[in-house]
Amino acid sequence: MAISELKLPQGVQAHEFRSPLLLAEGQARAVAEQLRNAIAARGVATLVVSGGRSPVAFFQSLVKQELDWSRVVVSLADERWVPVEHADSNAGLLKRYLLQGPAAKARFIGLYNAAANLEAAAEQADRLLAELPAIDVLVLGMGDDGHTASLFPGSPNLAAALQVDGHRRVWPMLAPSVPRQRLSMSRALLASAGFTVLAISGQSKLTTLNAALAGDDLAAMPIRAFLQPTLNIYWCP
Repeated sequence: MAISELKLPQGVQAHEFRSPLLLAEGQARAVAEQLRNAIAARGVATLVVSGGRSPVAFFQSLVKQELDWSRVVVSLADERWVPVEHADSNAGLLKRYLLQGPAAKARFIGLYNAAANLEAAAEQADRLLAELPAIDVLVLGMGDDGHTASLFPGSPNLAAALQVDGHRRVWPMLAPSVPRQRLSMSRALLASAGFTVLAISGQSKLTTLNAALAGDDLAAMPIRAFLQPTLNIYWCP
């Protein structure tokens, strides 16, 4: 199956690349262009990215793009509730691979804080994100179960987090894998992005996306909440 064979909703764009490296470079060029446009229009640009291992090549390519990083605000779509020094920290991943060299001038607004418990941490992150300017670019990934941004099927707060008109910015979420405790931006906040990228590679992810397109139960596959006209899918086999 190729991505061109999928029946995508009207307005959703698909971009296919021959290799993960070419995908990362193409994705970085597109994201940098959107950020430059936002800086030209408003003087500031906001980039929200996902963590995990898959975005590393994209981060490394984005750092090389021509961009006034001092005018960029960076945040995370989701975070593992572990200290920045922890190997599983998404903020730590950004510090290692994105917020380096010229990109170190960007302002970073993280989600992690050492609160008494996960709920309190989510409330504190929610207050902190009041300072986040409008999201210009959102970069999402997708798991084989159809989750995105730590919005996992079966997580206790999923229904509330997926409300299209919710006022809360951050929700405590539980993942099926370790570390289980997560913090995720709400659908309402994530979906406000002007330009959204879903980056996936491999046939299994394409099969998952095909299944997501075939139904409309958001709780079963939360990625369905983001299959809308602002979405650009970047894929390589």
